[in-house]
Amino acid sequence: MSAVAAPADRRFRRAHVKPARKGTQRWRALASPIVKHVALAAAVAYTLYRVSAMAADAQTLRVDRIVVGGNERISREKVVAALSGLRGESILRTDLEAWRARLVASPWVRDAALRRSLPATVEVVVWERQPIGIARISGDMYLVDERGVIIDRYGPQYADVDLPIIDGLGAAPGKNGAMTDQTRAELAARVVAELKTRPAVAMRLSQLDVTNAHDASVILSGDRAVIQLGEDQFLQRLQAYLDLAPALRERVEEIDHVDLRFDDRIYVRPAKAEKKPKPRR
Repeated sequence: MSAVAAPADRRFRRAHVKPARKGTQRWRALASPIVKHVALAAAVAYTLYRVSAMAADAQTLRVDRIVVGGNERISREKVVAALSGLRGESILRTDLEAWRARLVASPWVRDAALRRSLPATVEVVVWERQPIGIARISGDMYLVDERGVIIDRYGPQYADVDLPIIDGLGAAPGKNGAMTDQTRAELAARVVAELKTRPAVAMRLSQLDVTNAHDASVILSGDRAVIQLGEDQFLQRLQAYLDLAPALRERVEEIDHVDLRFDDRIYVRPAKAEKKPKPRR
């Protein structure tokens, strides 16, 4: 029998494969569950989005009722009319701020707040403008607030409103298209506000003239005299006149004009005596 030749090199030959680094293996082990969780979270978020979108479009979550509060002069019907189109909107998606902006465009509405009340109600709270007087502009009468904003044309529906007539508020032609002058409106507002602190005096205010933006004049009920008050200390000066009026009447029976702008002096102009017609011979 012939012998079998064995290889001379008895060393074990390893495969030429480099082992993976430990850091890479650890990163892959950590990244795999993170990727799975992110994918799961994305799927859940998308599902919730689709569910919320479907819910927003559901008939039960559409505005079906509008509740109005805080209104006194402006009727509920006018508030709802200003929000025409809100009924039937998705209560979750509708832009309440845009609807609020439409509502405050109403002359009577100074501010408003809208709130969702699921499933189908929008609650509206209104803060109205407070008129300070009846402005006489170009022969027409308007209710105005402290900023000179025209609230409404004065008419029989406001017969219960007891406010002074304000002259001189009309703006110059072409002045920003506004009907009233803001500077003179602010003067009128300061006069009214200061006199309100003493109701007994405020209730006698019959007319207010702010034609001169630095000199307010008033006429009191039961007194035909035009009283100049200047641009400050309105109540103090008017009260001084009321305290002295009986003594002034003893000296001047009919007073046409009183100037109170000077703190230490009062100027009085008597009314012109009416000429009596001569008797016929």
